[in-house]
Amino acid sequence: MSNRPVLSPEKVSPEADAVVASFHRDLVDEVAAVVARDRVVVVGMAQNPVVKAARKLLTEAGVAFTYLEYGSYLSEWKRRLAIKLWAGFPTFPMVFIDGVLVGGHSELKKLKDAGKLPT
Repeated sequence: MSNRPVLSPEKVSPEADAVVASFHRDLVDEVAAVVARDRVVVVGMAQNPVVKAARKLLTEAGVAFTYLEYGSYLSEWKRRLAIKLWAGFPTFPMVFIDGVLVGGHSELKKLKDAGKLPT
């Protein structure tokens, strides 16, 4: 279904899978729970202008959202890496709508321009 290349599960040893599965698992579980609970979630980091732009876009559009912030450019990068591994998305922000990763700021802007933001 996906166009993105992903290593086939049979090409990952159980030991390597266990490392990824346990890598900052508490944080991944926290993010997953909020994404499952709240309609719109933005996952980001401090000092990132693209994260700020996504939050501003939603605020100006009157869309209520939950914001989760994990570190800044030099802090908590390993914890953010765990979120990237879980979501399969390379950058922040990560925007989730109704539990679905819609992408980052660029994809959010396209949704806004198409009139497809949640109300």
